[in-house]
Amino acid sequence: MRAAVFHSPGQPLTIEDRQTPAARPGDIVLKVAYCGICGSDLHATEPSPTSLETGTVLGHEYAGVVTESASNDFRPGDRVIGLPLQECDDCRPSGQGCEDRLGIHCPRNKIIGLGASVPGGYAEYLRMPAHHALKVPDGLDLKLAALTEPLAVGLHAVRAAGNLLGRSVLVIGAGPIGLAVSLFARLNGAKDVAVSEIAPARRAKATAMGARTIDPASEKPGAADVIFECVGVPGVLRQCMDLAPLRATIVVVGVCRGEDTIFPRVAIRKELSLRFVLGYERAEFADVLDLLAAERIDPNPLITGTIGLDDVPEMFERLRKPSDHAKVLIDPAR
Repeated sequence: MRAAVFHSPGQPLTIEDRQTPAARPGDIVLKVAYCGICGSDLHATEPSPTSLETGTVLGHEYAGVVTESASNDFRPGDRVIGLPLQECDDCRPSGQGCEDRLGIHCPRNKIIGLGASVPGGYAEYLRMPAHHALKVPDGLDLKLAALTEPLAVGLHAVRAAGNLLGRSVLVIGAGPIGLAVSLFARLNGAKDVAVSEIAPARRAKATAMGARTIDPASEKPGAADVIFECVGVPGVLRQCMDLAPLRATIVVVGVCRGEDTIFPRVAIRKELSLRFVLGYERAEFADVLDLLAAERIDPNPLITGTIGLDDVPEMFERLRKPSDHAKVLIDPAR
């Protein structure tokens, strides 16, 4: 099979022939229909003390069709998406997931697409544990199903904020996760959802998804009961604390990869609640699929491009710089 492979920071991905995976007991193999390029993929391939392993096939936002199954729950032809999790060697033989029920939080868990031993969806085929797979409802386009992973991140963040009914919400950043957060904040009853984003094209996407938008270069965001930090750049959390009114809640969704500085006295004086979130749970994947199938959410504005494998190295490097793109999908069959 063909795959886009990472070898070292500073070098573009390369398109290579790889061994097509075979299903081990409890696994399924799927032909990848679509796989999203995630900001986490870009960050993971940057120079750092914990650089990604050479030979890694990236891609953890995928949807596809089962071609081989070593599980009684799936058969060839099933359309699936999956949580991109692979338990450690102690837990994997059980076929039931993490024995400590930690899921994505277990330090011994491997994320599919973020390690050489767990190849991801930047390829024609992918192997994953069957117990992490979910069947895609009939009639739901696999292109939309492939957005389940980033949408579930947004849903998880919104649920962590508690009851939003009648509350005002401010989302900092209109990347894919910020857009997902704004979508679910509205769905969960927020009376006003404002998205602060410096890029005009991304503000337009937020508007298309039903949010009120703010250009921070010319307008200061007003007070909001709940603020979602979806940027992950040093200094933004401090700005959120400064903006927050008395007893507001700040949910940190963006992943800041460097040290940051805050002024705790600001949060103390305002009695702010600060909540950090990571990932999602299986139930949130299932909920997103149900909402997509029922057309209760429309994430189409998220998709800003679909490319084949041969175009991945160039696009991957382009996405390292600020652009108008939100979610670019890879279609290995193109």
